[in-house]
Amino acid sequence: MQTNGTLLNEEWCRFLVSEDFAVGLSLDGPPEMHNQHRIFKGGNPTHEQVMRGYQLLRHHRVPVDLLCVVHAHNVQHPTDVYRFFKQIKVQYMTFLPLVEPQPEAEGGVSLRSVPAESWGNFLCTIFDEWKAEDIEHIKVQIFEEVARTAFDQEHSLCIFRKTCGDIPVIEHNGDFFSCDHFVDKEHRLGNIRETPLVDLLESPAQRSFGQAKWDTLPRYCRACEVLDMCYGGCPKDRILHTPDGEAGLNYLCAGYKRFFIHCRPFVNQLSALWRRKSLERQNSPQKPKIVNTTPKVGRNDPCPCGSGRKYKKCCMGK
Repeated sequence: MQTNGTLLNEEWCRFLVSEDFAVGLSLDGPPEMHNQHRIFKGGNPTHEQVMRGYQLLRHHRVPVDLLCVVHAHNVQHPTDVYRFFKQIKVQYMTFLPLVEPQPEAEGGVSLRSVPAESWGNFLCTIFDEWKAEDIEHIKVQIFEEVARTAFDQEHSLCIFRKTCGDIPVIEHNGDFFSCDHFVDKEHRLGNIRETPLVDLLESPAQRSFGQAKWDTLPRYCRACEVLDMCYGGCPKDRILHTPDGEAGLNYLCAGYKRFFIHCRPFVNQLSALWRRKSLERQNSPQKPKIVNTTPKVGRNDPCPCGSGRKYKKCCMGK
């Protein structure tokens, strides 16, 4: 369940923990950063209410994954953002870069969108502190995704997979859309009241949507040294042109590329360690199984210790 946390109370938290919910909570850093864009309808800040909700969730031991939208302001303060989350004892965190296309604007995005280069610096700065101090204590989604490549595992996050299309959206009226980033007429594939959900999930149109992520990837990206970590990112952000003029370059490419190159040595070390451990396990002699040949003794049988008493009256309870 995802929430901004402003209306959480004791009753909600008791329900969430009793039904084994995990909660994604939106919090964009310290008050001065969170309140840049997280405000109530009347313009009042929400940070205090969100923090109250967060503390209630922790008090009731509801698992919390903190979601931080990274925008043009808080991206300039990666250390402050990360250390604030550490201070309030966040154990799971996800950083979501804000990209708002605005074709008429300079750069093609809104002023509050995160600059690509700053996004890369933000991730690198936090990664270095996480690796040095928190690698065993805090989980950061994008760092987990990076680590998966060390073990030759498929990405769990759709934006970094080679193809996508398995995270559709169903609106309140039953309308089915290919993705929550493409809720528009072109990507409406039907309605679950008229078509079985499994048919929509397996439809040629949905499969084609997912395959297009790879098929439309520019040549510039296919030749990239960190392709396996990125695969071009989310199609919604592919609004730029490559240096040779081909359409489809991700707006965040410069930032992602800087980060993935920055953490590549860590990934290589992790991969080498994993392969060495795997090889050691394969080459280690198999320990023989110990077979218990002692006959089973019944409760009323003579005790095997030789006392002459029944087992239940002698050594059974020892």
